[in-house]
Amino acid sequence: MSSLLSSARPFAISLVAALCLSACGGGGSSGGASFPIVSTPPAATNPPAVVEVAGPPKDLGFTDTAPAPDPAATPPFVDNVATNQRGDARYATKETNAGVRVVAGFLDFWQPSTLIVDAGVSASAQAGFPAVVPSTWSGIPGDSTDGKVLNAAVLNSNIQYVVDATNARTAAQELAAYLDDRRGKGYSISDGMGPLTAAWRTATQQSTTITGIAADATTVLYNDGGSDIGVAGAANPSFGTVVDLLNNIGENGSTEPAKRYYKYARPWRWSSSVKVVPALEPAKSSTPTTDGGFVSGHTAEAVRKSFAFAYVVPQRFQEMVARGLELGENRILSGMHSPLDVVGGRVQGHAVAAASLATGANVARKSAAYAQAQAVLMAAVGAADAAAFNDFAHSQDAATDRFADHAASKAAYLRRMTFGFKQVGDATKPAVVPKGAEVLLETRLPYLDATQRRVVLKTTAVPSGYPVMDDPEGWGRLNLFDAADGYGVFNGDVVVTMDASLGGFNAMDSWRNNISGAGKLSKRGSGTLRLGGDNSYAGGTQLVAGTLQADSAAAFGAGNVYAGGGTLVCNAPSLVTMKGAYTQLADATLQLNIGSNGAGRLSVAGVAALGGTLNVTFKPGAAPRVGDTLTLVSSGVLTGRFSAINVQGFKVTPTYTGTELVLRIDA
Repeated sequence: MSSLLSSARPFAISLVAALCLSACGGGGSSGGASFPIVSTPPAATNPPAVVEVAGPPKDLGFTDTAPAPDPAATPPFVDNVATNQRGDARYATKETNAGVRVVAGFLDFWQPSTLIVDAGVSASAQAGFPAVVPSTWSGIPGDSTDGKVLNAAVLNSNIQYVVDATNARTAAQELAAYLDDRRGKGYSISDGMGPLTAAWRTATQQSTTITGIAADATTVLYNDGGSDIGVAGAANPSFGTVVDLLNNIGENGSTEPAKRYYKYARPWRWSSSVKVVPALEPAKSSTPTTDGGFVSGHTAEAVRKSFAFAYVVPQRFQEMVARGLELGENRILSGMHSPLDVVGGRVQGHAVAAASLATGANVARKSAAYAQAQAVLMAAVGAADAAAFNDFAHSQDAATDRFADHAASKAAYLRRMTFGFKQVGDATKPAVVPKGAEVLLETRLPYLDATQRRVVLKTTAVPSGYPVMDDPEGWGRLNLFDAADGYGVFNGDVVVTMDASLGGFNAMDSWRNNISGAGKLSKRGSGTLRLGGDNSYAGGTQLVAGTLQADSAAAFGAGNVYAGGGTLVCNAPSLVTMKGAYTQLADATLQLNIGSNGAGRLSVAGVAALGGTLNVTFKPGAAPRVGDTLTLVSSGVLTGRFSAINVQGFKVTPTYTGTELVLRIDA
């Protein structure tokens, strides 16, 4: 076993000495004041056993990456988005049109009658590309001009889903589906802003003239007389740049090229059992030759606009991306689209939004739009700082803000990604991340660099094998809701540096995913990172500076925890467990936020080597009484002691045993 001075260990402490130290009490302290613990152990008569105190968890020596696919084999959407055109012979095929190509997974299930953008489309020959002649597709399923079903089980399920959904539709769902069809999509999804909705609509000057189901069911389609996005540019000096970004998030984002390539009919043409919302019957197209269902244009528009909202107000990131997918589901409930239509719309919508921010016109305005949105909305709701603004953005409960329940929204988002389809393709493909996709997280995870954000997207992506979602670039598998909750897997060393002086998520953020993997987490910088998942990552945790907070029992994973500086906080609703060893040096602080049922206490499976400061606070209703004893730290072996103990509102006497730290409440 290593000696006390061994270079292989930072230090070791005699177990006998530690036990003697623990037998000696310590002084007390009144509300918040610290007190030193000083004692001298008796001389040992036998050579002492030695407790090996863990040093910092060993780095794996590498970090995870998520390189984009080879551009020669898979042309990046963000570099080729301008090819998403119809009526141009140069961009009439899957190989030449990025908007068609990004959803080409549909070709595993459906073969259109012609593999060209030609439904109701003609185009002159140019640049060596042959002229486009309008197809003979009638738009009527099953006739001689129609395409070919390649996977009957999937496509039958696709239409049956709509039959079942529209026949079970409630009155509330019917109203929501009608409003999301008729109103401007920007206005419709703005209610995803929750407590910020009123301030947002005032700043943008958004409005609508559609507030319910029209009494006259023969009204003209899309007759919303309001302002969908709001007033842009110089005409809205306080918020015009934000509106400019929203207006341009859909550049080159038409879904018509894909509709006219895939030539797949709407669900009410496939089955008379589909019940279109009665008030939307006048909206049904009478020209089936130009009315393809795949992909859903409403969904694509809602997804990209909801992401634009999320980009400039990342405090509502998850709620807004969830609102985009909710509108997609409402297209099914309306009877106008099938699940695969909606999946295709989501895939294309995210790709278009990323292209706009990574390579498009919004590159030059996105920083100014973000700053404008933050400043104006903070002032509008009276938030003194970014932390208060974030609190206000989540100040309503589920009765008022339907996205307030994080767990429910997370489950609904995942359900709306797949709509219950089973994996029918290879379920073992590793996730890939498209070029430019990291832009989708740059305001939500600003303290991570571009490579780290790409790894977050990779480690939170859904598994492969679901219909339409396995595009070669990886757009279909991106789970933006989970990505906003940080890493899903630590496959290498993860170093997080947060600068609290920059405010917002740089100052404080929460990761709520269940993080697995062999990697190690190192927290640096002055900001606060809160871990709320059921974590199992094995590489250990090292706190160098700032604050690292456990909001769940297994926040710190399966490895050793080493606090060399900063503040480690136990704030879970139950006992915080460390499955390895815990080492705390003189410059570090342990803060225990004590509640009922063991909340905020610390249990260490291995050696707990204590030093530095202990702060103890009590949650409402959990304050002890004089004479109570509190076991705050338990371990396999406890050694060392805190140099100072501060207990909110009380004088205490600590007792260190060989396995526990117990405080007696004196006054």
